[in-house]
Amino acid sequence: MIGLPAGTRIWIAAGVTDMRCGFQGLAAKVQMALEENPLGGNVFIFRGRRGDLIKILWATEDGLWLLAKRLERGRFIWPQADGGKIHLTHAQLSMLLEGIDWRQPRRTAVLSML
Repeated sequence: MIGLPAGTRIWIAAGVTDMRCGFQGLAAKVQMALEENPLGGNVFIFRGRRGDLIKILWATEDGLWLLAKRLERGRFIWPQADGGKIHLTHAQLSMLLEGIDWRQPRRTAVLSML
């Protein structure tokens, strides 16, 4: 994905979204359901019912981006909530886009060499 500017907030729209929605439909959902400004520079991520497709809405200074990703195998990990929004870090977004469970990443044990 394209690098996000520092300070960009990333939000998951909890629940299921109709993936037929385009720019206007997703921007309306951001305004009405999430109570956010879709043109404020934040990133909003939506998932369809099957779980293998996400759409990302992101406004920059010169326009509105709509990105989509479909996994060939597996499903995107999504919160159990039916509505609302959940904040992600940039690292969690990277994991989400790779199909990794971003909710409980595990660190490998580090052995000290003394």
